[in-house]
Amino acid sequence: MESFTWKYLVFYLLTLLLHSQVSFPSSFSSSLSSIPPCFALLQFNKSFSISASHCDDINYPKTASWDESKDCCSWDGVECDKITGHVISLDLSCSSLYAPVWKRLVDNLTQLKELLLDSVDMSSVRPSSVMNLSSSMTTLSLPFCQLQGEIEDNNFHLPGIQILILQGNKDLRGYFPKYNWTSSLKFLDFSSTSFSGELPDSIGLLPSSLFSMPKLSHLDLHENQLVGPLPNRVSGLLDLNSLFLQNNLLNGTLPSWLFTLPSLVKLIMADNQFIGEIDEFKSNSLQIIVMGDNKLHGPLPRSISRLVNLTYLDLSLNNLSIMLELELFSKLINLQDLDFSYNNVSFNFNNNITNILPMLQSLSLRSSNISEFPTFLRTTPNLLILDLSDNKICGQVPIWLGDVARDSLSFLNLSHNFLTSIDEIPWKNIFSVDLHDNLLQGPFPALRAPSLAYLWISQNNFIGEIPSLTCKASSLEVLDLSHNKFSGMIPKCLVHSVSLSVLDLRMNNFHGTIPTAFAKRNKLRNLNLNGNQLEGLLPRSLVNCRDLEILDVGNNRINDTFPYWLEGLPNLQVLVIRSNRFHGHIGNPTTKFPFSSLRILDLSNNEFSGLLPRKYFEYLKTMMDADQGREVGLTYMGEAYYQDSIMVTMKGMYIELERILIVFTTIDLSNNTFRGEMPKIIGKLKSLKGLNFSHNNLTGYITPSLGNLTNLEWLDLSSNKLIGEIPMSLVDLTSLAILNLSQNQLTGPIPSGRQFNTFTNDSYTGNLGLCGYPVSRTCNNHEAKRPPPSTLQHKDILGLENGFGWKAVSIGYGCGVIFGMFMGYLVFKIGKPKWLVRMVELEQHIMLRRLKKNAHRRHGRRN
Repeated sequence: MESFTWKYLVFYLLTLLLHSQVSFPSSFSSSLSSIPPCFALLQFNKSFSISASHCDDINYPKTASWDESKDCCSWDGVECDKITGHVISLDLSCSSLYAPVWKRLVDNLTQLKELLLDSVDMSSVRPSSVMNLSSSMTTLSLPFCQLQGEIEDNNFHLPGIQILILQGNKDLRGYFPKYNWTSSLKFLDFSSTSFSGELPDSIGLLPSSLFSMPKLSHLDLHENQLVGPLPNRVSGLLDLNSLFLQNNLLNGTLPSWLFTLPSLVKLIMADNQFIGEIDEFKSNSLQIIVMGDNKLHGPLPRSISRLVNLTYLDLSLNNLSIMLELELFSKLINLQDLDFSYNNVSFNFNNNITNILPMLQSLSLRSSNISEFPTFLRTTPNLLILDLSDNKICGQVPIWLGDVARDSLSFLNLSHNFLTSIDEIPWKNIFSVDLHDNLLQGPFPALRAPSLAYLWISQNNFIGEIPSLTCKASSLEVLDLSHNKFSGMIPKCLVHSVSLSVLDLRMNNFHGTIPTAFAKRNKLRNLNLNGNQLEGLLPRSLVNCRDLEILDVGNNRINDTFPYWLEGLPNLQVLVIRSNRFHGHIGNPTTKFPFSSLRILDLSNNEFSGLLPRKYFEYLKTMMDADQGREVGLTYMGEAYYQDSIMVTMKGMYIELERILIVFTTIDLSNNTFRGEMPKIIGKLKSLKGLNFSHNNLTGYITPSLGNLTNLEWLDLSSNKLIGEIPMSLVDLTSLAILNLSQNQLTGPIPSGRQFNTFTNDSYTGNLGLCGYPVSRTCNNHEAKRPPPSTLQHKDILGLENGFGWKAVSIGYGCGVIFGMFMGYLVFKIGKPKWLVRMVELEQHIMLRRLKKNAHRRHGRRN
């Protein structure tokens, strides 16, 4: 049960509580109005129980301090008038009170004027009763109350309402009525609900239309399912101060009245489908304008220059043509946040700029088609955030940029440009620097930032060693140096860090061994050393990385046995040790639940031998959940600050996944010397997307249990010594896009239907015993499809498992032939049973026809 906040509830509300039908002991038969307020509060408290709370308040729960031996004015959360002694305010925030009394409260407070029940669980309350409490109701605040169901048009019967808040009730549905809106309404917040349909307009001159209320100062309808255009005309809204319509499906052009509202201060309409141009602003009262993520086009209105109170301007994600020039922005001395990202931006400033945007704290021109650093930045001493990523800026990072906000800049993103050099990172309090995907070269840039937490310089041409100064950034959480030309040894101090979460050094030229002393209680979540020249053993101290989710040491020269000691890491999801010199057998697990979170396992291109690790397969619990990830949808690995990526063999191609879906699961044991049969337990790994056992020495039959892997998209069993037929159960793999069974010893007909009709001859080459589509060899009638027996069944047929040798088999076979000939003679001698006689005669007739047809063909070829 969620905790609730109930603030500043006046004494007359308590009186109404006492007159409502709340259950009290029968001994209280006297007039309830005469009950002392302290006693009333005690009875009120007894109506509740206390549920678990997530509140950080050290005084939780407040009602625990309510001692009847003390004056209630001293109780926690109770405030009294100093003169009269009456209770005037009740604050039970973070008290986690729970009771079914709320439904009775709502149904019986017929004289109530103000009701504030923020975050109370009202999931059992009818929405219609909430909206029909009292004709004298002036304030109704029910945000985040878990209200659910539908409010019908005729439920809006609150003629005296001034403040109406239903924010955050995600399952509360309804449509906005086109009438019955009270003219006294001042504050309306229906944000983050599920109201849908079109907005009510003033067509027909309805005096109570939503957009015709003369006293309305706040209208918040964001994050709903509203569709259609805004009304073309309004009559009212002269006092409207805030208009929030973002995150809906509203469309059409922006009506002219929107730019003439005399009192409007906050205008937020982002994430809709508005089209057309932005009109000229007729009022200078605006402080916040957010129209991003629409379909607006055209130039920036010249009237922007008159909005001297403007502090926040966001027009990102449109198709506007914006000229940043002195005339437009010289008067915006209060502007703090400016975001023109994903538009077409150009500059028209001279080099003698002074005092332009002196209060600017955040500038974002991401993907704005600019090719130079904006020179007006020289006059922004308070800048905190600068994002110029995804543009066409070339050459060296200018030295003057290091002087911009040297003491204030905390976030810098210059990624995805054509920058060639940067000498240092000089900002004293910088928190995040992103320079990835440029043409930067030379040594590692000098660091002067002890507070640096995130550093991305991947996809560049940096050379040399990682300087020891890097380790002085004691707050470093993400260090991504991947895809460069760094060399030398990996500094030991990096694995000594207790703050580092991501260390990505892949695709460089680091050599030597991996540092052995990973710190205890470290926070390392992603360690990627793929594609270097590292050798030696895998450090056993990796067991100290209890938060580790991704370990990728592939494509190095590591010479070790299977790291079974990693099996106890509770969060390990990705283990990649491909293309090294790992060797030996993979034994049995040593812990109770080995690799229980593992989703990607790549041991390919090593020297592993022995049987496939059946015992480990039995404990891959995450891979057994066929429905895993469905609830979270398209969710990717990694925190919000860093998206993990990895190289995998997928559908026959070695590619880099720039983001790793939570639902992505694969096993790759290819290019080793594993032997023996394929274990049936593989069929339980139902979440698998890919399975690759190719280029080993596997024998026996393809296990039919593979037909249970209904999520499988690629299957590669090529270049082994598999025998027998392809199981018909594989036809059930309707997601299978790539199948490779080539270079084995398979026989019999190829299954048909579903995905098997899409596979080409390449899927089966080197299996001379296969027949049917798409190979050239057709199947004879006697090659009927039947499920292959297991190797054990095969041995039992031959009697090998029961102590019988070939002599016994031969004797049995001979006796069977003699007995069969004798029984056949008797059948045809006496003519019984007749059905068997007719069947044999028919088969003889068919065989004679075939013999004659074949004779004619041979005769034709001779001629």
